[in-house]
Amino acid sequence: MSKLKNDRSENIFEDYKPEYNSHQAVAESNRCLYCEDAPCTQICPTHINIPEFIRKISTGNVKGAAKTIFESNILNMSCARVCPVEVLCVGDCVYNNMDQPPIQIGKLQRFATDEAFEHEWEFFTAGADSGKSVGLIGGGPASIAAAHELRRQGHACTIYEKRDVLGGLNTWGVAPYKLRADRALAEIDWVLQIGGIDIQCGVSVGEDVTLRELELRHNALFIGLGLGADKHLNVPGEDLDGVVGAVDYIERLKMGAVSLDEIKKVAVIGGGNTALDCVRELLGMGVTNVTLVYRGTESGMSGYMHEWDVGKKNGAHVNWRSQPTAYVGNGRVNAVECLALDENKQTIAGSEFTLPADLVLVAIGQSKLGAMLTPLAGVELDWGRVVVDEHGATGHPGVYAGGDCANGGKEVVNAVYEGKTAAQAMHQYLTGVSNG
Repeated sequence: MSKLKNDRSENIFEDYKPEYNSHQAVAESNRCLYCEDAPCTQICPTHINIPEFIRKISTGNVKGAAKTIFESNILNMSCARVCPVEVLCVGDCVYNNMDQPPIQIGKLQRFATDEAFEHEWEFFTAGADSGKSVGLIGGGPASIAAAHELRRQGHACTIYEKRDVLGGLNTWGVAPYKLRADRALAEIDWVLQIGGIDIQCGVSVGEDVTLRELELRHNALFIGLGLGADKHLNVPGEDLDGVVGAVDYIERLKMGAVSLDEIKKVAVIGGGNTALDCVRELLGMGVTNVTLVYRGTESGMSGYMHEWDVGKKNGAHVNWRSQPTAYVGNGRVNAVECLALDENKQTIAGSEFTLPADLVLVAIGQSKLGAMLTPLAGVELDWGRVVVDEHGATGHPGVYAGGDCANGGKEVVNAVYEGKTAAQAMHQYLTGVSNG
């Protein structure tokens, strides 16, 4: 893997959610009711035993707390920072029904897992060599989690990643005020300490090596491709400089340096979490005029409301029920032409307006990469998404999938769960044990 550049634009960002010190962690953990049938554990995609790890923090057993967390989620150092706990564990804390502040579960997870990193605690070792190997396509959270679980069972693993760094969106796509690239890569280094995971970066499956070659090379395959390039609106002016896919732009500022010296006004198109990340990032980088352009309403946007609330507090503007129809400029974009929409998202005649913009970030989703798997007989696709069963198995024996390519684009914690689940199923497949 190559090293990160030092002059990354993301370096200006500090953690949005400050960490707990030991006194704060103990005080907060002592507030927990340690529910027997804890709703926080049930809603967590990786089903961490939350009351158990919190109780261990309260008794000073931080190492035990960290082990409890990592047993369920090996990438919890990052998940503690990037998980939308407001709509998951914290959102389901019983204190919410008692008019009391919910337990800050994410901060407690971060406290325990950061302690593990700081003290270099190691909890897991590789299993006895099984003589089997698994190829993992894509180096994101799903593949990392799957590889770690497979190594605990003694299976050799090789990760094939087309970029020159591992981590997927955790490294180059997560908002830097949540998780910076260097921290994501430090976590991967920690996970890889289990040994026996061969990393092959700069390898594009389908170009540098075929799926058939990988099938012959390994006893099973895991597909953790993630998602593809940013989608665009297919309107006039998309070839102008300054019209950029949102995920592409986030990668630029996380992996290198971007200049905003000449950027005074930015339009961010979309209403999902990537769009909201862009709004907050641009405001954090000193752009004072950032406008969200969304074809729906505030209540109908798919982005998390707690993220948008921060954007509004920081000065974001918005045009609801608005549809871009063209980008305008002479070589470089300087405006977005729009039409207003009615409650059925139909254009309203005579409602044209122009929104000045020196930069336009398009955040309307990403393409699916499942089509590259068509050479594998039995692999089914649903609108480009890889179809899997509850164990992550595709219709092709020995081929499993997880993460965004299978779930369509969810959270890091979902990818971790799906990778681990598929790894457990692959272990049974490799050892001749039925998943039933």
